Amino acid sequence: MAFDSLSSRLQMGLRRLTGKGKLDEKDIDDMLREVRLSLLEADVNYKVVKKFLANIKEQALGEKIMKGLNPGQQVVKIVREELKRTLGDEAVDLKIKEHGQSIIMAVGLQGAGKTTAVGKMALFYRKKLKKKPLLIAADIYRPAAVDQLVTLGKQISVPVFEMGTKVSAEKIVTEGLKYAKENGYDLVFIDTAGRLQINEELMQELKNVKEIAKPDEILLTVDAMAGQDAVNVALAFHNDLDITGIILTKLDGDTRGGAALSIKEMTGIPIKIMSTGEKLDAMEIFYPDRLADRILGMGDVLSLIDTVQENIDEEEMQKMSERMMSQSYNYNDLLKQFKMIKRMGSISKILGFLPGMGQMKSALNQVDDKAFDKIEAIIYSMTEEERRHPELIDKDFKRRDRISKGSGRPIQEVNRLRQMLEETKKAMKQMKNMDEGDASRMAQQMKMGNYPGMSQPKMKKGKGKGKGGFRY
Repeated sequence: MAFDSLSSRLQMGLRRLTGKGKLDEKDIDDMLREVRLSLLEADVNYKVVKKFLANIKEQALGEKIMKGLNPGQQVVKIVREELKRTLGDEAVDLKIKEHGQSIIMAVGLQGAGKTTAVGKMALFYRKKLKKKPLLIAADIYRPAAVDQLVTLGKQISVPVFEMGTKVSAEKIVTEGLKYAKENGYDLVFIDTAGRLQINEELMQELKNVKEIAKPDEILLTVDAMAGQDAVNVALAFHNDLDITGIILTKLDGDTRGGAALSIKEMTGIPIKIMSTGEKLDAMEIFYPDRLADRILGMGDVLSLIDTVQENIDEEEMQKMSERMMSQSYNYNDLLKQFKMIKRMGSISKILGFLPGMGQMKSALNQVDDKAFDKIEAIIYSMTEEERRHPELIDKDFKRRDRISKGSGRPIQEVNRLRQMLEETKKAMKQMKNMDEGDASRMAQQMKMGNYPGMSQPKMKKGKGKGKGGFRY
């Protein structure tokens, strides 16, 4: 998860308050000292840190908080709201016309992930808005930049307009927009040239492209690992181009958080998009409140719901729910369920959305994202009859031994898969018989990070190279 260090330090500072029934000014000062250190270590701009702490202290020392019930929890709420405000307060989506052509111009320094971000946006908004996107390759300087965009276009089935590297960027954009209009492309992304550092030649070319394209959005790509240096880059681009939004990339890396927490406060430019992984579908709209919740270990269930809705059809989900609630749930159903989950991304990413899972980082880091592949191999080694009737395997060791050898997985993993199927069926049976009071209590437990049947996840690595099996 991004912001691991910042998240840990902030949660540690706040945890000292949450168990107390009464707070005094010293308690608040001790907490703020921990928060100050965590923000400075995350390379947040010192002016942002100063304002952040002053706002929290002013509210935390109010009479309503100091003398109220659960003052520690109220302080946590104040910190969350201030985090949300610093990150941008509200989500700001791209200005994409419902009808007619929309033009998005992406700018930024080399190495920030601009070209990949352009491909991700084309895929994201084609799925979300049912648009017909076109990519224009206007980076004629970086070696293989055009080839990279063409390759990305093929991977996501989005056409790329390019004229090589011997023609000016202005000419490419002019002809590309003409081509888009003639062929009915209603969402155009322009991948412009970057530099290792900002210079006058770069800015003049970008100004010329802006004048030709008249884009609806000019998005600056910022590396989330850049820290508060990102502020200076954003201000330089903004002065010449009037940047309308930020794309924050590499949030899956060792991100300290300085860029995300400094850039909106210092420049006024909203972060609109964030890239959360290397895969081309690993991109999200930037929601300040959701990121604040992730940083404070409260999870991000809304983003998890969005991920489910984007990757799984509602009718498909309904059918799967009905099968899971029935006693005829079998290995074919389990296989379909795993394939649905795989479409949403890595297991560790999905678990990271859940409240409380941020406190189990070591376990999450050991989650084997290839576990589903191993399970699939076992199920595919079964006969169709065995998949439909799990009891055949339960009663016959010879069948299990044959499945183990056919899949190349140890017999212990075949047995664990049997156990998993039975536990899933039992859990679904319990949920089916659950009343409203039981559901309410379970929801409260999950909010606090306690999951039924999950006292401590067994996600251990196997001993020896290449011998690790899946663990639960």
